[in-house]
Amino acid sequence: MKLGFLIYGSLDTLSGGYMYDRMLVDYLRAQGDTVEIISLPWRNYAAHLTDNFTFKLPSDLDILIEDELNHPSLIRANRRPHPYPIISLVHHLRCSELRPKWQNNLYRVVEKKYLQNVDGFIFNSETTKSVVTNLVGNSLPDVVAFPPTDRFGEAVSEEEIIKRSKPTLSNAEGKTEFNILFLGNLIERKGLFTLLQALTLLPPATFHLDIVGSLTTDPAHAQAIQTFIEEKQLSSSVLLHGALNNHPLTSKLKQAHILVVPSSYEGFGIVYLEGMGFGLPAIGTTLGAASEIIEHGRTGFLIQPGDAQGLADQLQLLNERRDLLLEMSLAARSRYQRQPRWDQTAGQIREFLLSFLNG
Repeated sequence: MKLGFLIYGSLDTLSGGYMYDRMLVDYLRAQGDTVEIISLPWRNYAAHLTDNFTFKLPSDLDILIEDELNHPSLIRANRRPHPYPIISLVHHLRCSELRPKWQNNLYRVVEKKYLQNVDGFIFNSETTKSVVTNLVGNSLPDVVAFPPTDRFGEAVSEEEIIKRSKPTLSNAEGKTEFNILFLGNLIERKGLFTLLQALTLLPPATFHLDIVGSLTTDPAHAQAIQTFIEEKQLSSSVLLHGALNNHPLTSKLKQAHILVVPSSYEGFGIVYLEGMGFGLPAIGTTLGAASEIIEHGRTGFLIQPGDAQGLADQLQLLNERRDLLLEMSLAARSRYQRQPRWDQTAGQIREFLLSFLNG
């Protein structure tokens, strides 16, 4: 197949959605398919809408895959008839995120127009499929293909999890330290403020938080986070690492006791399952697809978005109850092992794409 893959910016961007796109491209190329990356520049939403005056679909393709993130740029270009099938890869809808109602009403109109002019869908979760179906009454061909969660290989051993869960005296006050990991770019949707607010409600010197994620995706938000840490005198217990990958990231995952990413919305939440491969219970929120991964009270906890007190209570519980932490850590590892491997999932996507050529 000769495929086009349309994105904003660089395929090497560090985020769960871009990792999905990147690994899908790698898989398709490994099967002998030609994949041309078509990149539009990152700008603001209004500027993306102006792309409709200039952008035209490329020629000489068998199929074009569009990351739905690009929807504001593609309304005019996607007008029917299409020169070839157009497949939308939907990680989550912009209008699903928490923001002022008037903004989401605008995004909903634009996204609906975009979604009504494609020929099929690749969804990253059942939740995302349901949201799109509710918006446009989807009767088009689709495949639900869960994101790659096995980039770090096999899960850590049970012995390693058991050893890590035991309390150790590791700080100057001689108190047991609880290692928390936040993994995600510093943008408002990821809920880092909620986590930091929760930490101000916990006894001092009982936790350590590593924040791993890009500080440049939303510089203003990243600066607000740093200011909050300083003002609340959290600097001795909270470390900002910026974006990490490979061994440095693996080290942080192995050192942590729990992964906390209390996003206001996740279309899937690759990060939760990746953490579970290291035996980390996960804390997410009740909105979005986190509930497809996190079983409340067994492999982690689901809180309401913005519920700092509820989050603090769960963190305090696991710090004090290391037996419960161990039980949930082992359950998290088991959940990771049940997830389909990426080559299976990507194979389903390729068969789905081929159906448009063979049908």
